Amino acid sequence: MRFRGNVFKQPNISESKLNDLANIFLIGTDIESLPPSQQVQARNLTASIFVVQQGDRNVSFHLEPADSQGGDGESGGGNAVTPSGGAQNITLVGQTTDQGDYDQFLTLANPDGALKAGNTTTSLQRLNVYADGTLTGNATSYLVPPTGMTIISDIDDILRVTKIYQPDEGLLNSFARPFTPWLNMPDIYANWSKSLPNMHFHYLTTTPEQVTRNYMDFIYKTYPGGSFDTRPLNFSDVSATLSIRRYLLDRIFQTYPERKFILVADTSNSDVMKAYPALATDYPGQVQCIFIRNTSATDPEDKFPYKTNGFKGLNQNTYMFFNVPDDLTGLDIANGQCYNASVKQDVTFSTQGLPFGLSKNSAGRMEMGWNAMVFGLMAWGLFAGL
Repeated sequence: MRFRGNVFKQPNISESKLNDLANIFLIGTDIESLPPSQQVQARNLTASIFVVQQGDRNVSFHLEPADSQGGDGESGGGNAVTPSGGAQNITLVGQTTDQGDYDQFLTLANPDGALKAGNTTTSLQRLNVYADGTLTGNATSYLVPPTGMTIISDIDDILRVTKIYQPDEGLLNSFARPFTPWLNMPDIYANWSKSLPNMHFHYLTTTPEQVTRNYMDFIYKTYPGGSFDTRPLNFSDVSATLSIRRYLLDRIFQTYPERKFILVADTSNSDVMKAYPALATDYPGQVQCIFIRNTSATDPEDKFPYKTNGFKGLNQNTYMFFNVPDDLTGLDIANGQCYNASVKQDVTFSTQGLPFGLSKNSAGRMEMGWNAMVFGLMAWGLFAGL
């Protein structure tokens, strides 16, 4: 089992100071103008950003079978079974890094024989993991067989309404407003969970690790249960930081070289538009389908250009740019049918979605400027309170 996380402390910050810090992120909005419930959410999320990382700490966990009724956004979702045993205590090798991070695979004990070896079962096995010494370090973990299919799904603007391409709206939707599903996307995932046997759901977002509690709560209530990847707090590896999505994706593909993957995201993420088609080339035979929501086709407020260069040369049957969730219905994903011929693709294999008559070069400068702004804001938020 892979154990990954961060040990940190939250300093005692007054409500008035939290309001001041939250206003940094709430562009054009004062926290006191929000409804009370949204004020509370904004303060809680802000407090989770300003943490003090704890290096050189020992970390241990207690594991036990997870109730099949917990952690699924639809009845019977997640495709995981509850083992009859497997409870145990386990300790990480060594201590956390200077930044409080840990990331390592550990071999589980199996004294009662309740856990099945991955090469002897096609079923996912669900275990609850409780970090010792805290009430906030709990997680649901999945033992995933080496073969089968995994859906790797982004969250923002594909599973929930974020509008990341409108910074003021994106921050309000992330910091203060209740998370809202995008149209009937939960129905699509529920159908995949029920119709595709032993499907593994993996949710990958590059939102910083310490602010993803709302993301996980939303997924567990709305979509099939599954594992998570988020942006680690550790900024010491610059190359991984600047291309964190590709780093996380490579880790999954290399861990499961025999599994097939269905990749789901939207055009507003420039790293997705580069990484997803590249994975189909770099890991031949492992990418079953690529589904990309074309946000600019249905939301006129999306002025962000996106690049489709990487899809040139890929078999059209392996990918689809779609507009609404219903475009994904009726596909025989298990047998590699990933393209709904009734959905117009309009892929130019160049920079697309150009607003206001911008040239390709100016669009590229706009994209790089946005990425730099987002990274700078995030880095400031992570370091300012340490």
